[in-house]
Amino acid sequence: MNKRTPADSLPTSQIHLAYNAASSDSINARGATTVAVVGAGQMGSGIGQVFASAGFRVKMYDLSDHIFESSSNRISDSLKKLESKNLLDKPAKQIQELISYHTNMDELVSSDIFIESAFEDFSIKTSIFQKLSKILTATSYVASNTSSYSITALSQMVPWPEKFIGFHFMNPPPIISMIEIIRGLYTSDATNSFFWKLAHDLKKIPIASKNSPGFVLNRILIPMINEAIYVFYEGISTVEEIDEALKLGANHPIGPLALADLIGLDTVHAIMKTLRKEMGDEKYQPCPLLENYVSRGRLGKKTKKGFYDY
Repeated sequence: MNKRTPADSLPTSQIHLAYNAASSDSINARGATTVAVVGAGQMGSGIGQVFASAGFRVKMYDLSDHIFESSSNRISDSLKKLESKNLLDKPAKQIQELISYHTNMDELVSSDIFIESAFEDFSIKTSIFQKLSKILTATSYVASNTSSYSITALSQMVPWPEKFIGFHFMNPPPIISMIEIIRGLYTSDATNSFFWKLAHDLKKIPIASKNSPGFVLNRILIPMINEAIYVFYEGISTVEEIDEALKLGANHPIGPLALADLIGLDTVHAIMKTLRKEMGDEKYQPCPLLENYVSRGRLGKKTKKGFYDY
């Protein structure tokens, strides 16, 4: 028998009702001025760029200057491309000056909003929130950019779970307009309303999801990618033809295997494992080829090799 994990957040209709209350002057996400992004990798860098582009002061936290160098270069390249297309509201240099880098978590203490964007590993995320708990206050808003883990479970790692929410950006964050907002069991109406307003301040379109494995997008997208990997694994077609089939036949802007490389095969694998565990359904079993690529460190664009060479 397949196990189904029930979503434990409020019904979507109630989520939208809570957001409608955010139109009052009593809730103003722009009252927050500083955001701490914990994790300066591909996603974290993109999230930091989004906030800085919206005028927030951004504190990026990670473990080494080497990571920060890559993050700074990634953000600089992205901003230059957007600037060349006249897609920025202010000069790229001015945006980048709003971003600072920190290896000492205590230096994040004055932040109004904390966004966790670490690798999709539950133990890593819980460890981060336990450390953050030492510097959080009753006025701190806290969010996880998790792709699949329970917001309720993660919220138990902080002192004020009512101020905790899922705020899930899509890759690459500066380009993709949609963002998922996921309430945990203890997320307050005020916190939910704050983040809905914040999404609009960031020029994103918020989508409500119950606290269910994979939420909305990845519940649909990641198994589709896994099936595309199976089609290649079984010799039905080539990588290029599979991607062309979805681009031309389903009007997708990017093929599923190229998208897997962009997301990171390790992240795709981690989400599939979470779905398999939480849903109890064999259809979420990662393809053996995906397992093989990840075990060999062939992770996509980040390692220059995935289904394509970069």
